[in-house]
Amino acid sequence: MNFLQDNLIYTIPALGLVGIIVMMIKSAWVNKQDAGDKNMQELAGYIADGAMAFLKAEWKVLSIFAVFTAALLAYSGTITEINGVPMHSSWIISIAFLIGAFFSASAGYIGMKSATKANVRTTQAARTSLKQALKVSFTGGTVMGLGVAGLAVLGLGGLFIVFLKYFNVVSVNSVEMKTAIEVLTGFSLGAESIALFARVGGGIYTKAADVGADLVGKVEAGIPEDDVRNPATIADNVGDNVGDVAGMGADLFGSYVATILATMVLGQEIDVKDDFGGMSPILLPMVICGLGII
Repeated sequence: MNFLQDNLIYTIPALGLVGIIVMMIKSAWVNKQDAGDKNMQELAGYIADGAMAFLKAEWKVLSIFAVFTAALLAYSGTITEINGVPMHSSWIISIAFLIGAFFSASAGYIGMKSATKANVRTTQAARTSLKQALKVSFTGGTVMGLGVAGLAVLGLGGLFIVFLKYFNVVSVNSVEMKTAIEVLTGFSLGAESIALFARVGGGIYTKAADVGADLVGKVEAGIPEDDVRNPATIADNVGDNVGDVAGMGADLFGSYVATILATMVLGQEIDVKDDFGGMSPILLPMVICGLGII
């Protein structure tokens, strides 16, 4: 029991790592499945290449935004006196912001990569049985789910440990603890910032491609909306991946992190007597999410 009390906080990022490891195993299993004939693989390759091209273009813009915003956070932060020493917490918030932005973009990338691999393999599996098709599709979705949860728990848990050590937190109600949680909000801000642009930007692209495919299907005789001869069909499928998968992955990551962090902030205001130095209300949200991965 003493070992658990002393090391509970370190199990949180460890649980996040477990989620990421299982995600890699699931992803490898999906990649091993039959991708179908040459024509199916060619079309799937076009969709995957288009999705990656969109993400690269989007990331170029978002990287500039993230660096600029981090610079503003570093410049406009507050000075907190910790242990009698004035300390600028602003630059630490900017670093947490960049880490959150990177993790959010990674969550979207993991989901998009998994979807483009699982799509064609689900189609091929459906030729054999509905059961196998569902297994492939659900496993592909599991990859993004584990990636979102694993990155969130790993990021929050790992940064929380680093900030506790950096600010030398000795008690729950201390200024140091409030500063540590305040700095941790930068991680959530970075995640939500990327999620906003990924969700909206991907959604606009998705709808534009969808409408384009609809117009071709209505104007051109003998070419339905989803016909392979309709050039907008590839763009439509690319939009489904970047908007409904990559954008949603980043959105879910940002929302997941924000809800955990909001509960931690509320937990910091609760004064309890426990075997964890009064930190159980703060640690509980992360522990629950970590155990949820298992």
